[in-house]
Amino acid sequence: MTHAMLKGSNVPLDATAVRAVLRWTPGGGVPDVDASALLLGGDGRVRSDEDFVFYNQPRHPSGLVRRLPKKRIAEHLTDTVEADLAGLDPSVDQVVLAASSDGATFQQVADLRIAVYDAGDGGGDAPLAVFDVVPETGEETAIICGELYRRGAGWKFRAVGQGYPTGLVGLATAFGISVDEAGDEGADGSGHDGSGPDSGGPGGSGPERSGPDGETAGDAPAAATPAQPAPQAAAPGRPAAAGQAAQPGLPPMPAAPPAYGYPPAAPTQPGAGQPAPQPGYGYPHPAPVPAPAAAAPAPPAGPPAYGYPQAVSDQDFRMPPMGPQFVRP
Repeated sequence: MTHAMLKGSNVPLDATAVRAVLRWTPGGGVPDVDASALLLGGDGRVRSDEDFVFYNQPRHPSGLVRRLPKKRIAEHLTDTVEADLAGLDPSVDQVVLAASSDGATFQQVADLRIAVYDAGDGGGDAPLAVFDVVPETGEETAIICGELYRRGAGWKFRAVGQGYPTGLVGLATAFGISVDEAGDEGADGSGHDGSGPDSGGPGGSGPERSGPDGETAGDAPAAATPAQPAPQAAAPGRPAAAGQAAQPGLPPMPAAPPAYGYPPAAPTQPGAGQPAPQPGYGYPHPAPVPAPAAAAPAPPAGPPAYGYPQAVSDQDFRMPPMGPQFVRP
């Protein structure tokens, strides 16, 4: 009996080995789709990178989970993952069944469906469960289609339909897979050229896990010391500003040329009671006018000079008598 699953529903599985077949309709503008599986422990994460089965690592080291080649059935393409549930290590708590698109989102993929078959000898042609996977936003490039999980001594299948816009890389890292970011990956993060999620086995070299910002622990560069501005030297031909020391090793600045062609005035000190001269529109400062000196006392009378009689004072001066030539008749 085939169970048509709704999102979030689950169904018990009587089979000890199952075959999960991913099916879609190809066409123009439809991206290629790949099936993958992750073996998770009780904490919901892979135990190591070897627990990731995908196109670069199609077989788990135990051989119990493997990816089969793609097939064309009528108008559909299929990609298949087989799992031997009875032989899995008890530390494996669930097997996640996922799909990733290469080159476009799942909005371009039509008729996406996952069907779970009994892979044992007594299994028939009819699937045990089918689930039509419908993208929620149309931006998904990876989708968890369903999961196989332990329930007591048996296993169950749950229809999930949870999408990721970060492609197969985002899906793998969400479950603890180390990703080789040195490769040239596609825009959807699928790395379909073999440089996608690093399995640590045949598919890659298993680089050490990187931190949240993409840098490995201990490799973060030291914080750069802010550069100190260099002291700015005075402009050539100009004296240093007031209060600014002259630059060591530089010759002294020449004296400023006289303004407007006039020679510079000699510096003077203002006398007592006399205001300091003010500059007049570029002309040199005028020399201060000295205060008039006190009158010196008259020197004593000396002998007559060069034979002339000594001059008499104004008090002894007398007019000579009028001669006859000056008298009127």
